[in-house]
Amino acid sequence: MKTISESRCFGGVQGTYSHASTATGTEMRLSVFVPEEATRRALPVVVYLSGLSCTEENFTVKAGAQRYAAELGLIVVAPDTSPRGQDVADDPAYDLGQGAGFYVDALQSPWAPHFRMYSYVAEELPALIAANFPQRPGALGIMGHSMGGHGALVLGLREQALFGSVSALAPIVTPSQVPWGIKAFSAYLGPDAALWRDYDATALIEGGRRRADVLRIDQGEADKFLGEQLRPEVFAAACERAGQPIELRRHPGYDHGYFFVATVIGDHLRHHAELLARR
Repeated sequence: MKTISESRCFGGVQGTYSHASTATGTEMRLSVFVPEEATRRALPVVVYLSGLSCTEENFTVKAGAQRYAAELGLIVVAPDTSPRGQDVADDPAYDLGQGAGFYVDALQSPWAPHFRMYSYVAEELPALIAANFPQRPGALGIMGHSMGGHGALVLGLREQALFGSVSALAPIVTPSQVPWGIKAFSAYLGPDAALWRDYDATALIEGGRRRADVLRIDQGEADKFLGEQLRPEVFAAACERAGQPIELRRHPGYDHGYFFVATVIGDHLRHHAELLARR
């Protein structure tokens, strides 16, 4: 990996790095916070997936996660949200193309050659982390916000042997039924909606995917995307029918932005620390 920057932060190191990705065929960037405690022992890792139009930087500078990660002894990794570059397909809209990878492996042209974010997060990123940072073997969690919350839930349900804890903040829980997801899935995966189900957390629950641990979700009730794009009640109902433990916490007055993320990030990291301590 190439080091772009490193800064001391709460006794640890906040770094930004890049590497040549075999999954996407591009240079990918990620931010990593390593607490001082990692100089003495290997630590659990939590991967954070960001939302539409974000890079690895948004969470790193806005969420205030480093203080909690230092206290809890967690390495926190935030990858970019998509492949990027002049030779990478793009769209002028914020919700498609670069910055909007939706954590799927695209099947359609012109997206298929590079938009393989599911494989990147499920396969390449964990191996990269284990090879370059003091991760305790087997102790890996995943969380995300908005589009990243969708990615975290899908990866957490499909890759249960890999991810020992899962949580989401204002996630897109049923992308097959909302405008953001329908647009992205139509472009990346094609018109066959049966192919979309592998990347839809609600469909996965309905199809029999179930975790033994609790799925933690926080949602602001003043979120302008709540009714049209997010619809957490649909996912909660599917979990209840399937017997999937879920904790959906609603917060009056909070919107979709990073002030909300910063408000609940400590609780989420504590949730991951408790579950990963058992791994």
